[in-house]
Amino acid sequence: MANRWPSEPEEFPAAFARAWATREGTEIAALFTEDADFVNVTGLWWTGRDRIAAPHDYALKSFFAETELRPGRIAVRRLGEDIAVLRCRFTLTGQRLPGGGTAGPRQTILLFVLQDGPEGWRAVTAQNTDVVPGMETHVNDGTLRAADYRPR
Repeated sequence: MANRWPSEPEEFPAAFARAWATREGTEIAALFTEDADFVNVTGLWWTGRDRIAAPHDYALKSFFAETELRPGRIAVRRLGEDIAVLRCRFTLTGQRLPGGGTAGPRQTILLFVLQDGPEGWRAVTAQNTDVVPGMETHVNDGTLRAADYRPR
């Protein structure tokens, strides 16, 4: 692996961003245990390092080829000596639009359950959630969209 595994949970988001910057799905997957799982922002659910690597590799070499992923706010909750839950708000810039051009920046919160081992901290599971400012939930009225029910 081009980047060492984190020695503390708080280092994981920076390691994830460095792996992202390599544009290699195997570098992302190397941060996970062999039997880990990952749920992306659209609900695709991959189990196992190879199945985490493949879609990341495809995305990093296509619509995410010119992106930058920057970690922001980090919150860690230790559940013992060798288990931690970590959330990080990331900002993604440079995503390619389906028809060409560049999408605006977006934020996402990645939740990782991390386990410490002989080589450092690795994720056993991760879930990615897009941040939609000002919205409360999603509705499907023929098109899935963010909605806000609060009175104006």
